[in-house]
Amino acid sequence: MITISGEGLSIADIVAVSKGAQVALSDAPDVLGRIAASQGRIETAVAQGEQVYGVTTLYGGMADQRVPVERMVELQHIALWHHKTATGPRLPAEDVRAAMLLRVNSLMKGYSGVRLDLIQRYVTFLNAGITPHAYQRGSIGASGDLVPLSYIGASVIGLDPAFLVDWGDEVLDCHSALARLGLEPLILRPKEGLALNNGTTASTGVAANAMGRAATVFALGLHTHALLAEALLATNQSFHPTIQAVKPHPGQVFSAALMRDLLDGSALIRSEAAGDRGHRQGKLIQDRYSLRCLPQYTGPIADGLALAARQITTEANSANDNPLVDPDTGEVYHTGNFLAQYTAIACDQIRLHLAMLLKHLDVQIAMLVTPEFNNGLSPSLVGNTGHGLNMGLKSLQLTCNSVAPLVQFYGRSMADLYPSHAEQFNQNINSQAMNAANLARESVDASEHFLAAALVFAVQAVELRTATVRQGHYDASEVLSHRNRALYRAARSVALGAPDAARPMLWDDTEGFIQDKVEGILTDLRQGQVIRTALAPALAQVHAFMAD
Repeated sequence: MITISGEGLSIADIVAVSKGAQVALSDAPDVLGRIAASQGRIETAVAQGEQVYGVTTLYGGMADQRVPVERMVELQHIALWHHKTATGPRLPAEDVRAAMLLRVNSLMKGYSGVRLDLIQRYVTFLNAGITPHAYQRGSIGASGDLVPLSYIGASVIGLDPAFLVDWGDEVLDCHSALARLGLEPLILRPKEGLALNNGTTASTGVAANAMGRAATVFALGLHTHALLAEALLATNQSFHPTIQAVKPHPGQVFSAALMRDLLDGSALIRSEAAGDRGHRQGKLIQDRYSLRCLPQYTGPIADGLALAARQITTEANSANDNPLVDPDTGEVYHTGNFLAQYTAIACDQIRLHLAMLLKHLDVQIAMLVTPEFNNGLSPSLVGNTGHGLNMGLKSLQLTCNSVAPLVQFYGRSMADLYPSHAEQFNQNINSQAMNAANLARESVDASEHFLAAALVFAVQAVELRTATVRQGHYDASEVLSHRNRALYRAARSVALGAPDAARPMLWDDTEGFIQDKVEGILTDLRQGQVIRTALAPALAQVHAFMAD
């Protein structure tokens, strides 16, 4: 049970609720007092004839038009009705749930002028597993995520049966869903419709879920790098603390420390200790850049993702609609907190840094399959080199080469692409946060696919490497580092089965589809726990760094 009070929600909390965790509203007197005070202040403003945007006026570029008292309730319904304009793909249910949670959290701060009963409606829907139909397209992240939040808000209050919801495997109109809950459609009060759709919580909900997955992708990416380093017989000197101490960017220091942890106990990593450098004879005196510069390259990724996580977390715990009502002073502020620029920038950064991560891994894979660079492994990691027709993982490298550029394309910025003329030039700057967030989800999807393929390379490579140092023995468990051993065995088991000392994962090309191995890893990564269990220590370190 996650208690919502307007503050303190973490990305982990958001992800948990998006996957079905139950929620409850805080019953703290100060929290409830703020909600009642701000809602009472709106009622006073209406009674005394004060001018308040969206209460006594129309919206946006039409805010110079006044609304009579007898039509103020109708105006709030129109605020939601007016935005039933979406087309295009549905928002995934997990993202809709995240958006609902964050709308509740924002309203619970007590600056939005709404009733507690209205907020409770969202909680009722969340806990019953009812998910409004909302769509990916339509929001420019300026006056909030007006279109998707309107679909959600209209469904929750039962504005019209045309608004649909999913309840389990059923699609219901919102009136039927409310009837099953024993609830009637809710008549909004002044300001309440605007408070439901005028905020950043749809794009930020999508962003939070993408960020949660991106952290996992980053942790798994570094873990995969560590496996590839073992397969390539890399040196451990690149990660030495002294090197990082004299260039002490936080992300670089973190990445090097994590690599040291991941490689501890390896029988394959080359030592650079004094008196142990005989391996250098006739070879490069140092590793190529993709190995030697790993901390310097992945450090900015760690720093960038950490900043994005902080921005999303702050946005998720903000009051982000307009106008805002100070529950302590009664002051009504006409604001721009609905602009989701922080969310947009954070999502642009997520996509950029995932693209950089995959670029690095793609180079590492290219070295791995090329005999000139892989320190004695077979071309394209062929298993049975005596067959004569085997080509190993040659085609899988092409898959990686197709996915990595796609993620690089997604890595282009969105926040700087806004038009300057939206809605009568009222929204003449806008964040494009919803587009940025949806692209972040797509980027994570593609990155997970890439990593599943990269792990197939890693498993095959360490098994072939083991055979070169243990004379035909292919189970890599005993030569790998302590931490890499767990990931190797996890990936191997979900791709094909437990390691086999007599054969590598791929021996003859026609013995099984490579696709099945990739999909086995990808399915477990998204829906299972085998790889996540092996990844847990590294992911905990990534989370700790991002929270620092």
